[in-house]
Formats: sequence, structure tokens, C-alpha cells
Amino acid sequence: GATLYTRHCAKCHGVVGGGTDKGPPLIHRIYEPNHHADFAFLRAAEQGVRAHHWKFGDMPPVEGITQDEVVKIIAFVRSVQKENGIF
Repeated sequence: GATLYTRHCAKCHGVVGGGTDKGPPLIHRIYEPNHHADFAFLRAAEQGVRAHHWKFGDMPPVEGITQDEVVKIIAFVRSVQKENGIF
């Protein structure tokens, strides 16, 4: 999942999910599983998502990513969140 995250997500969400000037941090309590379930990440990657927590603008769908790849990315993000005490 880490390699896929780097390829598809790090440009906006930061190298290990800390955020950038283009996208919010995923290592944040807003994105813990009880607030944003895995399905929310999957849907965001596949369909994009309207901005609702941050002022970065809408997130477009991730081009060329498969559902299996997103599942692996989610597992990576959840492990980093857990390591950082998010849940």
C-alpha cells in the first residue's frame, strides 16, 4: 500500500499523510474510521469528493486506480493513523 500511496496520493496528501498545500492530512482525527469509514476513502478515489472539511477545493477522482489498489492504500493509511494514535 505504501508504494501505491506514494504514486497516487502523496502529491496532495503528503509523503506519509501529513498534508500539503494541495490537500489535507489523512493522519488527522477527522479521517479516523468512525468518522470516515474505509468506504469513504474508496468512494473519494473512485468518484472524487466535494470539499467539506477543508478549503483545498474538491478532490477529483484518482485516474487509473483500481479498487484493489485503493483497498491497499486504505490499509496503509490506517496503519499510519494507528501508529500516530488517531485510533
